[in-house]
Amino acid sequence: MKTIFKRYWPFIKEYKLEYILVLGGILLTVGATTATAHIMKPLMDDMFIAKKEEMLYFIPFGLVAIYFLKSVGRYVQSVYMNYIGQHIVTRFREMLLEKIISLDMTFLYLNRSGELISRVTNDINRIQYFVSNMLPELFRESLTVVALVGYVIYLNPTLAFYSLIVVPLIIYPLILIAKKLKKYSHRSQAKNADVVTRLTEVFNNSEIIKANATGMYEVERFSTQNWQFFKINMKSVYVGEIVSPLMEIVGAAGLAAVIFVGGQEVYDGKMSVGEFTAFLTAVGLVFQPVRRIGSIYSKIQDAVAASERVFEVLDTKSRIVDGDKLLEEDIWQVEFKNVTLKYLDAYALKDVNIVINRGENIALVGDSGGGKSTFINMILRFYDPEGGDVFINNTNIKEFDEISLKHHISLVTQRIYIFQDTLASNVAYGQEINEERVHEALKLADATKFVEALSEGIYTKMEEFGANLSGGQRQRVAIARAIYKHSSLLLFDEATSALDNESEKRIQKALNEYTKDKITITIAHRLSTIEHADKILVMQGGAIVACGNHKELLEHSEIYQRLAGEFEK
Repeated sequence: MKTIFKRYWPFIKEYKLEYILVLGGILLTVGATTATAHIMKPLMDDMFIAKKEEMLYFIPFGLVAIYFLKSVGRYVQSVYMNYIGQHIVTRFREMLLEKIISLDMTFLYLNRSGELISRVTNDINRIQYFVSNMLPELFRESLTVVALVGYVIYLNPTLAFYSLIVVPLIIYPLILIAKKLKKYSHRSQAKNADVVTRLTEVFNNSEIIKANATGMYEVERFSTQNWQFFKINMKSVYVGEIVSPLMEIVGAAGLAAVIFVGGQEVYDGKMSVGEFTAFLTAVGLVFQPVRRIGSIYSKIQDAVAASERVFEVLDTKSRIVDGDKLLEEDIWQVEFKNVTLKYLDAYALKDVNIVINRGENIALVGDSGGGKSTFINMILRFYDPEGGDVFINNTNIKEFDEISLKHHISLVTQRIYIFQDTLASNVAYGQEINEERVHEALKLADATKFVEALSEGIYTKMEEFGANLSGGQRQRVAIARAIYKHSSLLLFDEATSALDNESEKRIQKALNEYTKDKITITIAHRLSTIEHADKILVMQGGAIVACGNHKELLEHSEIYQRLAGEFEK
């Protein structure tokens, strides 16, 4: 816990004013709690036994004043503790998302989306107690215990010893319970991630589930995870809820000792009834904060477990180390020099050497798993080569700042990403919307006709995954997005796979004019998409096994001849 506290300290110390107000609220609450015990003495001795008439006014007024101050203190404390917690948690959500987005694609591929969502939502929510409530509550309850213990010692040191001797007996079992709770908290948070992952898969694959009538199959799979989550949470409840009754038993034992020893002192005339009542009240009040401290310590284990999961992500180092050079000019050359990359035991790329210059239209063809997508991913720096180097404008790509590099690259894949925003925002994604440029990009993508038919034109709200568009329309929007970015390097991975032949020809014609001063790299399985490329790279097993234009390859490459035959089918 000490390590986690050190990690939070830089954030906690930024809220000095809020913590001062919380402290003020705590002091009011502690003072009022101690005064509640103290007022019992005049209540019994002066009001009931001595029957002093003025006490009929002072005692009720005093009680109202005590509880008014206590309520004000609790309100101020609660408001500012929640402010601190909510504020820090909101910042942590942004920090965690920023960190996850900045990590390399390998991390994102290896970690399930449900797991990452759980860390940003569930785990972050669990740390709120740690950063906002733990310190003030521990301080308040500890201060209350100290104040009340001091008061009972002041009233009767001997009786205080007998009444409070049972408190240390609870510390050891409390430590054992806390260790158990931390273990269960880790398991609970991991299982919550499994539940979120299962839900994410169900909602993202709803079409295939409906098409195969496998709804009940998915419900059963979810049910397994869901009830495992329930069982782990109940184990935590079984252990955690022991704390309160344990503290109640200790408190009862302490009060029993007070009544037995204190009763004798009252009989012997060593204590007045009022002193004994005040003492008994104070001891009773001592065990309330002691019990709460035990409960707080148990809850902290859950927050510590969540914090460890959050800091695990924040401490993760990206495999892709960002450069510090800004790429300010357009990309006019891409060069692969002896580039090699292995995935598991197979080559994703093997000794790739190629130079691509401005104005060239390069096509990549080959069997599935041949390395085509990996070739594109190397330019985007989703991965770094294990051997060799990739150069942009004669500079190693590793030297460039990633944001400045990607500002010059547009990517369109066969998996289309449509965001829940307006069509215009999707086309101008990440940039300021310029209506004229949006319409121009849509025109080049052969999308004007269907956009004009939409209820609100370019300001029509897109549904999740672009569900209110057809596959071909979504692909046109993705192409328009690449055009709007006005990049000097365009990467197309099956970018027209959902279009009919006529639509593809119209878009291809428009793109040929648009890309004549740019570098274009295309992955395609249609002959019409690649036959006019300046250079075609035939890839197998991560290596370039043939290179040339369509005519040259048909004459000299058996692999290309086979692929071309398959394209025509």
